[in-house]
Amino acid sequence: MSKIIENSKLPEDRKSEDAYHSIRNFVINAQRQTYSAVNTAMVTAYWNIGKAIYEVCGESERAAYGKQVLKYISERLMPEFGKGFSIRNLRNMRRFYLMFQNRQTLSAELSWSHYQLLMRVENEEARRFYAEETVKSGWSVRQLERQINTMFYQRMLASRDKKSVAEEIQTTEPKPEYEKIMKDPYVLEFLDLPPNEHFYESELEQALIDHLQKFLLELGRGFSFVARQKHFNIDGWHFYIDLVFYNYITKCFVLIDLKTGDLTHQDIGQMQMYVNYYTRYMMNEGDNPPVGLLLCAQKSDTLVRLTLPEENRQIYAAKYMPYMPTEEELKRELNLDEFEKLEDEEDGLA
Repeated sequence: MSKIIENSKLPEDRKSEDAYHSIRNFVINAQRQTYSAVNTAMVTAYWNIGKAIYEVCGESERAAYGKQVLKYISERLMPEFGKGFSIRNLRNMRRFYLMFQNRQTLSAELSWSHYQLLMRVENEEARRFYAEETVKSGWSVRQLERQINTMFYQRMLASRDKKSVAEEIQTTEPKPEYEKIMKDPYVLEFLDLPPNEHFYESELEQALIDHLQKFLLELGRGFSFVARQKHFNIDGWHFYIDLVFYNYITKCFVLIDLKTGDLTHQDIGQMQMYVNYYTRYMMNEGDNPPVGLLLCAQKSDTLVRLTLPEENRQIYAAKYMPYMPTEEELKRELNLDEFEKLEDEEDGLA
């Protein structure tokens, strides 16, 4: 009773603040419970699917019969349950079962995203170590990824000061307060929910992408819109291409990625990977190799980078360029100076 009286004497702003934090905790706890329930169901389902695929295909899932079975299952499942059941994902579920055949060892505290990372660890002892440490230390997906990439297992074996090595992750990759369920691409695939592109880009980048999409469609040079924030998954790594068009004059896909900062060699390498992915998996019969366009806000005059394999440059560049937007057109339409002013204003308000 005394506590109620004491609270009633709090200033209005303090009472509002306390109510906010209390309600916020309710929401976060509910999100955690939902996320945990979905991930547990997902891991169990994928393990069972992997087992079923192994039992029907055996050791030869890449042989003619295995490929035929996977293709049949995928073509039946995807129209009903979404893209999460592609042939590549089904193969990944089979691999998951083979790596964790004892179902009793699966942990409810590890998400499918955790297991995707663990499956990259070839050494069985190291994989078991990372799984146990993730549960014991409550590592987030990002923390586990960093530990694997920095060879935490090997460093722990070699270190005399194991405590400091173990605590290092809290400063190099602090655990987030919570992870929003709707940001996990695996959860979206499992629930067959459409991804929201606004999760993956800033408001400034979204404004640029919106404008660029409209500009290319109005340009009248054969552009047909395919997708924005095009998601694809390679061995557990998620990638998102800002805009994808198909040009029916040149008969090729046009992949566009926007960088509001300076262009780096990593950006160019990533775009080359996008182009390679579309060349090997997305091209249809009669298509020409795809074009990759990197748009950036560098201070230099170079705004557009067209990345093609060297052996294709002379063959296709002349054919492509009359139908691609010029640097001047892109500069004018994107009006990067104005967007940079907007960005500065937003930074000032932050």
